[in-house]
Amino acid sequence: MMALNTPVCDFGWPAVDFELADTHGARHSLSTLRGPNGLLLMFICNHCPYVKAIIDRICRDARALQAQGIGVAAIMSNDPAEYPEDSLDNMQRVAAQLDFPFPYLYDATQDVARRYGAVCTPDFFGFNRQLELQYRGRLDASGRMPAAPDARRELVEAMRLVAESGRGPAEQVASMGCSIKWRS
Repeated sequence: MMALNTPVCDFGWPAVDFELADTHGARHSLSTLRGPNGLLLMFICNHCPYVKAIIDRICRDARALQAQGIGVAAIMSNDPAEYPEDSLDNMQRVAAQLDFPFPYLYDATQDVARRYGAVCTPDFFGFNRQLELQYRGRLDASGRMPAAPDARRELVEAMRLVAESGRGPAEQVASMGCSIKWRS
């Protein structure tokens, strides 16, 4: 396992359109995923210990952001041939078991991850209503550890600011996680 940090937010970078199927076979694109106040795309997977440590908080925060009019979706781009825990069958199982409140999309070709410049899981991309990038930070300060009861919800705070003002916070702390598992 190699831990990587995401790059600094490239404010204003336009979201790249795509079409991917979710764990139920439904097709999604930017137009079907975006909310009236923005969009949060998360590159996650099933096997990563960083994601496993925060997935309950991801689901909690996704629900809070959806209530603010922000669309939320997760994308799995890892190579399941090398990481079977990230297979479509296991994506379906995890999404059902954890009652994901967002579509869990399968990037079988890894093209979407490449076009977005995703580097790790989790990798958060927060867009405003014009689908301009405004957040490329972390969920919170806990990393792979359990969050303190009073842990600041950095992602939620940032996306609420994006929903209200169209701009993300100037200061952002990079997310950290396992590298995307690219096909050779």
